[in-house]
Amino acid sequence: MSRRRLRSSTVVLGGMGLFALAITSCGSEPDRRCADRTTRETLPSYECRGGSGGGAGGSGGGRGSYYYGGDSSDGKVQGGSFDKSAVDRGGFGCTKSGGG
Repeated sequence: MSRRRLRSSTVVLGGMGLFALAITSCGSEPDRRCADRTTRETLPSYECRGGSGGGAGGSGGGRGSYYYGGDSSDGKVQGGSFDKSAVDRGGFGCTKSGGG
């Protein structure tokens, strides 16, 4: 009898895991880091604070702008974009037109 309980609890836990994945992956924001638009060097986050930070002129109160997606290696960002809308996180059950 305990064997049957173990199976049903495993199914319930697995279902809850899938449900949590579906909820969180659809509306999540893309990763962002502060970077210089010209050199693509990563900067401290305070260099992007104080405004949107993502404008064409990097108007965030500092010399940096937020870089979305991608990753950072050797102190430089790559594989993403300074345009947040160009980075699509997608997810389970999401469409390209946007999430929650």
